[in-house]
Amino acid sequence: MASGFFAILDDIAALMDDVAITAKLATKKTAGILGDDLAVNAEKSTGFVSSREIPVLWAITKGSFINKLIIVPIILLLNLFLPKAIIVILIIGGFYLAYEGVEKIAEYFFHKNEPNKQEVTGVIKQEAELEKAKIKSAITTDFILSIEIVIIALSTVLDKTLSLQILTLTVVSIIATIGVYGIVALVVRMDDLGFQLIEKSNKKGFLNTIGLLLVKALPMFIKAFSVIGTIALLLVAGGIFSHNIEYFHHILSQWPSILKEFILGILGGIFALVLIVLVKKVLTYFKK
Repeated sequence: MASGFFAILDDIAALMDDVAITAKLATKKTAGILGDDLAVNAEKSTGFVSSREIPVLWAITKGSFINKLIIVPIILLLNLFLPKAIIVILIIGGFYLAYEGVEKIAEYFFHKNEPNKQEVTGVIKQEAELEKAKIKSAITTDFILSIEIVIIALSTVLDKTLSLQILTLTVVSIIATIGVYGIVALVVRMDDLGFQLIEKSNKKGFLNTIGLLLVKALPMFIKAFSVIGTIALLLVAGGIFSHNIEYFHHILSQWPSILKEFILGILGGIFALVLIVLVKKVLTYFKK
């Protein structure tokens, strides 16, 4: 009886060792997309008043966990019964990410001088609605990026048992969510740390210098994340098109992959943006 119990413990220990190895490999393979995920979500998690940054970030983090709770079993089931559907889902998601990236660029060049509705009305209710809209947008984008992360992680354990696949994807999902949003939380609160250092130093010496640097650096980080996040959206989308659409995989083969993927992301975003604008106009026409 005792020997059987210890045999079970030995099997569990061996399984955990295998999970540690496969999760490490999967995390390395998803490092690029995790970097893009960090840039995108850092940009989407900023721009709120200080008192709302952590609550908003927590709401997005919970949404990210729920996303992965939905995605992991669906991807595993599709991989077993309908693997081709995974490619279709990836491509649709790629068009969504490309649309978001191009929409941000179009908004910057064509709508940056338009008055902000929030500033015009100054209504608290509208601020709450804008916050909810941004959280929803962030969770939607996270959903698409999470699909990419889960599929890439799965590709590293396709030859393993189902139990090992499930455990590996679970571990990678937890690491991805905690890692990405933990770093984002540190970034958005760096000004608070800066102010604390300034107070403790009595506005003198090395700590005061570090505190001032952190406070002044935050706006630059936010602007940088805005640019990097947009580029990341387009690169992820372009990468999806390049790796999953045979025709795009072979064109511009002599170009650097990053440039090729950026161009594909831009083109995919323009196509999606034009299509959505046309659909909206048609729907508006029929509503009249």
